[in-house]
Amino acid sequence: MAQSLFITLKQERPDALIDVLAPAWSLPLLARMPEVHAAIPLPVGHGELQLLTRYKIGRSLRARQYDQAIITPRSYKSALIPFFAGISRRTGYRGEMRYGVINDIRTLDKSILRQTVQRYVALGKSHNVVEAPQIPFPKLTVDTANQAKLRDKFKLSEDQPLICMMPGAEYGPAKQWPIEKYAELAAIFVEQEYQVLVLGSQKETGLGETIAVAQPEKIKNLCGQTSLTDAIDLLGLSTVAITNDSGLMHVACATDRPVIAIYGSSDPAYTPPLSNKAKIIYHSLECSPCFKRVCPLGHTACLTDIKMEEVAGCITHL
Repeated sequence: MAQSLFITLKQERPDALIDVLAPAWSLPLLARMPEVHAAIPLPVGHGELQLLTRYKIGRSLRARQYDQAIITPRSYKSALIPFFAGISRRTGYRGEMRYGVINDIRTLDKSILRQTVQRYVALGKSHNVVEAPQIPFPKLTVDTANQAKLRDKFKLSEDQPLICMMPGAEYGPAKQWPIEKYAELAAIFVEQEYQVLVLGSQKETGLGETIAVAQPEKIKNLCGQTSLTDAIDLLGLSTVAITNDSGLMHVACATDRPVIAIYGSSDPAYTPPLSNKAKIIYHSLECSPCFKRVCPLGHTACLTDIKMEEVAGCITHL
């Protein structure tokens, strides 16, 4: 996953606007969020200070007269642009000695805010929270005109149900259900007259090939062949999406389609799929969750023990 830096910039007037300062990869995603007025690209790589660049961006934002900046990362450098922009209220959690650059410092109580999303939403409150905030399900806008173009481009039938598979997980193999099981499941769906699409990044092309190799005409490997907005619109066409715990899992949930989410080294209580149409498969082994990229015990039983039949059976309950 690319750098995950999001800074929400607010104008708290009757015509309130919410802008988001974010890395380039996320801009198409933000464009599908009706709550966001504008997405401002941040041309700074992960871990890079680039003080002069941050200073210039901050100074360029002064004319917009933002009233508040909500800074989700806990690093010192992430707070510099709002500081240089002269935003009067700069909200964030205590971290890396940010006194001064952040002047609305919040205390992160992990016993109350157990989920990542709760921690971010809590920063939007006027003060430290004493209970976890209610989280509305996120929703991404689907472009029906682009969906029609994608149907034509990839020769998708309107008469057959569509299953999308996302077998990748940028974090590492300890979050990836075995690819052979995805392939076996896809073959069964084809026999049942489903259309199957495999979605993912260019890095996941090989995973897609493993799934599609037996029946490339019926199982389409689109890894690396779609933009993020195309993936949103294809997911919006799906009967169900089957996915590891990944960024695309959360995107699928935001399209309001049924999702089967497979968890291994991560914890669905910490980063759950935010949807009432999602089914979680998680075996909660004694060694889980370890949050490791690679299984420290060498067996990845948290994923290998999940049977193909268990995943297939979930579809009837969605």
